[in-house]
Amino acid sequence: MIMKKAPLVSIIMNCYNGEKYLQEAVDSVLAQTYQNWELIFWDNQSTDKSADIIKRYNHEKFNYFYAPKHTVLYEARNYAIAKASGEFYAFLDVDDSWVQEKLEKQLLLFDDPEVGLVYGNYWIKHESRGTQNQRYEQILPSGRILNDLLKDYVVGLPTIVVRKEVFDDVKYPFNQRYNIIGDFDMVIRTALNWKLVGIQEPCATYRSHEHNISKNKELHLNELEDWFDTIQQDRVFSDMDGCKSVAQIILYMKGERFVDNKKYIDAFKVLFSLSFGLEKLKLLLIILAPKSFLKHFRN
Repeated sequence: MIMKKAPLVSIIMNCYNGEKYLQEAVDSVLAQTYQNWELIFWDNQSTDKSADIIKRYNHEKFNYFYAPKHTVLYEARNYAIAKASGEFYAFLDVDDSWVQEKLEKQLLLFDDPEVGLVYGNYWIKHESRGTQNQRYEQILPSGRILNDLLKDYVVGLPTIVVRKEVFDDVKYPFNQRYNIIGDFDMVIRTALNWKLVGIQEPCATYRSHEHNISKNKELHLNELEDWFDTIQQDRVFSDMDGCKSVAQIILYMKGERFVDNKKYIDAFKVLFSLSFGLEKLKLLLIILAPKSFLKHFRN
């Protein structure tokens, strides 16, 4: 299939002290087989050599912006998007990378005007272990998949390409109240009105390391609870089976926190409150299994 034109893709790269992996991320952009793109590089007042690294490329498609003030990540993402000129937006953080044909394969799937977002499988590179594995083995869903994503969220930010019109129709691309679940919130809101398409093969690599903000479990739980309280007020969401799945995940995360704080009685109370399923089994394992085993299981 050959597209009639090659639309401009704005690649959004937010950076705060990302010098360690930055070159690998940028080189994966330059290696793309799809070449009609611009890079929007938003420097969130880095104090390391990130600016020097990106400026050394001296590339005509690179647009460097230095933030007037340091902000939270999803506010910074919104500022970067405001500088973009493309018909589509893609996202790549400085510690992640893309496979060469990512954009080429994904742009073809937007021939359907009802498709607002395309995503894909991805590799997880575990820095501490020196290993890499494919994130999902199951078939990724496509179509009107809002309820599917509430039940089992499978969208990784570095895999996303989103149509500009998706953001034109909403008040903001990302909810800047969130530090961890901002992309989850954006994708769920997109799935409310648009089709999503998942490609099965990995199209990106997500690097798991000790500085990932997503590993802040307390913040993750607080944000997910806040988000869930809000969406339950909307009958479109509250009547979906997927909302029950989100409630179970929140309960599980609370039980996990009790275990981490050695409040085992409270953890057992949560265990008994959970419906039978994966979260209940995982929490039982976390409560009973030796901690040396859990260190590997939970990373």
